[in-house]
Amino acid sequence: MVTVSHAVKNSIKRQVLLQEAINHGIVSFNKLAENLKPKIEAELGKKVKRSAIVMALRRYSETLEKKQKKPVFNYFRETILKTDVCYIIVEESSTSIDKIQQLYNEINFKRGGVLNVIHGNYEMGIVANQRYKEKLLELLGNEKILNVVEDLVVISLTYSKDFLFQPGVMYNILRFVAWEDINVLDIILTPQELSLVIKRNDTVRCYNTLERLIKPFAEKQK
Repeated sequence: MVTVSHAVKNSIKRQVLLQEAINHGIVSFNKLAENLKPKIEAELGKKVKRSAIVMALRRYSETLEKKQKKPVFNYFRETILKTDVCYIIVEESSTSIDKIQQLYNEINFKRGGVLNVIHGNYEMGIVANQRYKEKLLELLGNEKILNVVEDLVVISLTYSKDFLFQPGVMYNILRFVAWEDINVLDIILTPQELSLVIKRNDTVRCYNTLERLIKPFAEKQK
């Protein structure tokens, strides 16, 4: 049997940012109960008192607080910003990857060269410096280009190797970005580096947001 508590829990579980707001203590349970009331009544098939929803919200908030855990290790060493980046999406084929590999010898990675290939089941995403865009499109001339996005930047964070075995790190990073309404076009991961591909006009907000996340860990190192 579905109860008010179950209905409230199911509703809140589907809204991650609302959970964050509750954990930060910036939500009015009375206002939220008023907002949820029609949904709860529709799910239960009967009228429900707002006070009952408020009570269920308070109980669930206590559960959220107990479950709220953050990574406790210092997983950031530096923040790297690379500008003038483009993102090419091409349909996956047996020949496309061979063509992309031809570009590797021309890129000077030590001088800021960027070439990341995300190989999916049906398509590939290519993140590269803007100056290599025409060369890439020439190499992929006979392939099906699905999209080309320009005016991008890549913000990279480095961290310790134990990132691989620490749950919640990705969430802890991306929730900060989501709160600022910053769109992430792609995520590039290696064992010690996480890179976010974003639009140029989001650069300052994203960088400052990540710096707020990094600062507490950096201060512990002093």
